[in-house]
Amino acid sequence: MIILLTVAIAPSLALFSYFYLRDQFSQEPSKLLFQSFVYGAVLTFPILFLQYVFKEEQVFNNLLATNILFPSLIEEFFKWLVLLIAIFRHVDFEDPYDGILYGASVSLGFATVENILYLLEFGTDIAFIRALLPVSSHALFGVVMGYYFGKAKFSQDGVEHKWLFLALFTPFMLHFLYNASLSFNNNLLAGAAPFMLFLWWFGLRKVKQAHLMSLSHYHQRNSKMP
Repeated sequence: MIILLTVAIAPSLALFSYFYLRDQFSQEPSKLLFQSFVYGAVLTFPILFLQYVFKEEQVFNNLLATNILFPSLIEEFFKWLVLLIAIFRHVDFEDPYDGILYGASVSLGFATVENILYLLEFGTDIAFIRALLPVSSHALFGVVMGYYFGKAKFSQDGVEHKWLFLALFTPFMLHFLYNASLSFNNNLLAGAAPFMLFLWWFGLRKVKQAHLMSLSHYHQRNSKMP
């Protein structure tokens, strides 16, 4: 059991450490980051329950809605809602790059519990594939979501609602395309590999943009100081 839990948790810790160590601006309060992770972990159960109920009740009549559209929407919506309610207005959300960290933390909380449940059911033989695909993709969905939350909070363009909408819509579309890449190809790796390469490129591009926005944010703040 200890080995299984270690294998299930390790990918999330490695991915979060990568994004955390790229933060050059401030040491994030561990309490809020931990809370974000816990929020994401707790979300796993209502999300999986709703997916189970909708599937058993056959609410949707086609594969596209059941296996691709609905899981993508409900998972990203609940993560977005947690970030909006619990994190967005928090005083410790101090610069645009913080959005990357909080978004990744919520997503990896969800991905970690989901990974544990899958490995308990199917064993550690699928651990590598799970780390390479679902855990990594959830982390990157969270990065993209967090990037747009950072834009919403710190942009001076007065269109906060636009960025909040993109914080939900963009990860949802990425998640939808990811699920589609898995569903319509019998070879798991071959189907997802091209999209995962794009997702890593896109996610790391948002990390770089958030870093530059944070540099600009602190430069502007320091220039206003007497």
